[in-house]
Amino acid sequence: MKVKGIDKVCVVGAGTMGHQIALCAALAGYQVKCNDINEKILEKARLFMEKYLPDRVAKGKMTEDAACAGKENISFTSNLEEAASDADLVIEVIPEVLALKRKMFARLDKICPKQTLLVTNSSFIVTSRLADVTGRPEKLCNMHFFVPPLAMLPVEVVKGPHTSTETVNTIADVCKSMGKIPIMLDKEIHGFLVNRILSIVQREALFLYDTGVASFKDIDIAVKEGLGHKISPFYQMDLIGLDLVLLISMEHYRETGNPEYKPSPAVIDMVAKNRLGRKTGQGFYDYSDMLNERGY
Repeated sequence: MKVKGIDKVCVVGAGTMGHQIALCAALAGYQVKCNDINEKILEKARLFMEKYLPDRVAKGKMTEDAACAGKENISFTSNLEEAASDADLVIEVIPEVLALKRKMFARLDKICPKQTLLVTNSSFIVTSRLADVTGRPEKLCNMHFFVPPLAMLPVEVVKGPHTSTETVNTIADVCKSMGKIPIMLDKEIHGFLVNRILSIVQREALFLYDTGVASFKDIDIAVKEGLGHKISPFYQMDLIGLDLVLLISMEHYRETGNPEYKPSPAVIDMVAKNRLGRKTGQGFYDYSDMLNERGY
């Protein structure tokens, strides 16, 4: 059931995370406009929806009526003004670069009605670094989904020092309406909860691989079978996207100057070769067969 006062949702950024978040909202009954400046990315988002919904119906995971309703609830546009001008909630899912996000939130603040809630899906940029470019800091918070958003249940809802209790409670209710589990953070911290824990595992796994201690496959087996982790670190990085792993590491290193956060040579090499993980068909592992099955 939709949350009172939230009918229209705009998702800015139609990449791997964005188009799945948009579909989560559409399936929950919201009228969703999925926006991106790149028409090719928008087309990939449309293709994903066209394949995902019938597949879920065929597998008995979704009714035909629910799939049809979800499809009717979502539209795609490269025009930000068209997407956001009447939105009750905007979810930003653009690259994890502070300057880009600040520019986007300043623009959204001018486009959106005064009552619109503005949230970022950022996995590490806290909203106190964005609040000053808007005239509505009390309506700004983090709403961090996990990869892949359609399957993963937790969503981190982070209350900045500027954020009103009403805003975080509304966003928590929106999460629940999508069938998600809101994880509430009462104060900001870099990386939030899950990524702070995950980053330690990933950094150590990359250190062991970069220094030749073990192969990435054996490290993954050790973590999965020895520690009981459902998803192993190298597979997880492929799933997240190695370009995002590199970007987060670089941004954290720039901010802190701590050599511990220097990007992994292996990840730098992968990104240079455009082996970004599942989304490009190759990362640490090979996903080319899976990519071919999707048709793009």
